[in-house]
Amino acid sequence: MTLTIERIPTLGDNYTYLVICDRSQEAAIIDAPEAEPVIRRVEASGARVTKILSTHHHPDHSAANPELAERYGVPVIAHVSDSERVPGFSQGVDEGDTVDVGDHTARVLFIPSHTMGHVAYVFDAAEAVFSGDMLFAGGCGRLFEGDAQMMYTALCEKLAALPDSTRVFCGHEYTESNLRFAVSAEPENAAMQAKLERVIALRAGAAGDWHDAGPEEMTIPSTIGEERETNPFMRASDGEALAILRTAKDNF
Repeated sequence: MTLTIERIPTLGDNYTYLVICDRSQEAAIIDAPEAEPVIRRVEASGARVTKILSTHHHPDHSAANPELAERYGVPVIAHVSDSERVPGFSQGVDEGDTVDVGDHTARVLFIPSHTMGHVAYVFDAAEAVFSGDMLFAGGCGRLFEGDAQMMYTALCEKLAALPDSTRVFCGHEYTESNLRFAVSAEPENAAMQAKLERVIALRAGAAGDWHDAGPEEMTIPSTIGEERETNPFMRASDGEALAILRTAKDNF
């Protein structure tokens, strides 16, 4: 029983995901700001889309929901509090709820602070978490609606509790800039420096339209284990320390 995860470049640096149950070919679209690249990938895969998942309401993660929902005749699922903010919203979920994609089940984690309706989808059997704009490789999202203690709970308690082998599929290709800040925050951290060097080498080959990016240009997924070692926000000692880091990153 395997879950195929297709990474679809959207907008200028966004990741949209198509997750496909290999046995049934049922699929879910996660965080789609534009429809055309997603439709092309769905058609190429032969998958049957059964639902659309949003991690949060921001347009660069949800603007294509209504068009895709109408095309495939499927529900749009997001946090219950975001019924008025997520485009095409039709089904609310909350902490502890589950969402099925064929044979696979995703647990919902409620992780507010970037937005107050932010969730992550955790496919335990497939060792994958879709973290939207809360947890990035080497970083985290801005505090637009919540506070640093909420973010500490989300990053350092809920997400950090996942197994180290869990792959992190986040919302943007921000890894290089995140790690440049990380190294400045923890200059003695050899794991951060080594990962930054690997990412710089990987991204050196990236050129042209992000929509045409191939796997060799993508730094995602990371893993929870890597983030424990190389993400300063997941290494924060408490909410106050995380707030100091977030302010420093905002001004970096």
